[in-house]
Amino acid sequence: MLSNPRRRQLLAGLALGGVGLLGLAPCAAAAKTRLILLGTGGGPTPKKNRSAPAQVILVDGQAYVIDCGNGVGRQLAAAQVRFSAISNVFITHHHSDHNADYGNLLLLAWETDLAHRVDTWGPPPLTKMTELFLQLNDYDIQTRIVDEGRVPLAPLIVPHEITASGVVMEDARVKVSAALVHHPPVVPAFAYRFDTADRSIVISGDTSPSESLVALAKDADVLVHEVMHLPSLEKLIAAEPNAVRLKEHLLAAHTSCEDVGRIATAAGVKTLVLSHFVPGGYPFLEDSVWLEAVRPYFSGEVIVGRDLLEI
Repeated sequence: MLSNPRRRQLLAGLALGGVGLLGLAPCAAAAKTRLILLGTGGGPTPKKNRSAPAQVILVDGQAYVIDCGNGVGRQLAAAQVRFSAISNVFITHHHSDHNADYGNLLLLAWETDLAHRVDTWGPPPLTKMTELFLQLNDYDIQTRIVDEGRVPLAPLIVPHEITASGVVMEDARVKVSAALVHHPPVVPAFAYRFDTADRSIVISGDTSPSESLVALAKDADVLVHEVMHLPSLEKLIAAEPNAVRLKEHLLAAHTSCEDVGRIATAAGVKTLVLSHFVPGGYPFLEDSVWLEAVRPYFSGEVIVGRDLLEI
């Protein structure tokens, strides 16, 4: 029988559909800050053409994950990002399309090759959510500690609750700032800005037009902003039993193509990346539709996001 350390190494290679056996290269350390869109769909309904919202920013081989929609672990594997590279996880707000796999990501990472501390950041009740997730999966966790020789998981996850705008964290690679945004009825909801040696990247999270976001994104290199195509809303909600309530929410809590362009212009960003598409699956809209809706309001570079696109 294999010794525990040898067995653990083998099992790590087999985890998540054989990630280790695919020969995925570790994140290469480099000065260039990399941004990968892991999931670009909007809303909790699973979609065949877009994964749930998530991004990863890579700086000198360290991974900073923003939002954990369903399937974020698989998307990281598809992007060839090793789970051991994860150093921090940020949640913009507590809607299930943004946090459904928060715990799952950390559990699956631990079951692959993660054995160091990960700091997580987000609105309350992030600490309670972390505790309950660990309780929910305690049987599996304890079994793997004994059977596979893994270190305990709970001490590796250190949640930090954010309740106000300001600098969230800073290390040798990046400074992360947060801004409260308007996403009723979810309070608080945040956008995040990542300033590194070579780039500044802002992730809007879910929001209606917010002056606080404009201020956060001032002169940023990249703004990743949620986007909603108003002419397509009627088709989107036609099959919904609560169509009236859903439409009210979408209009109150999200940002139209036109307003996204205006926000990018007001902030003076260099590149605007469209993501968290509403609609994100049905009705299907060609990239040109999104681009043409935004272009009259922003003269800089516009990128229509797609899953696993690196920017």
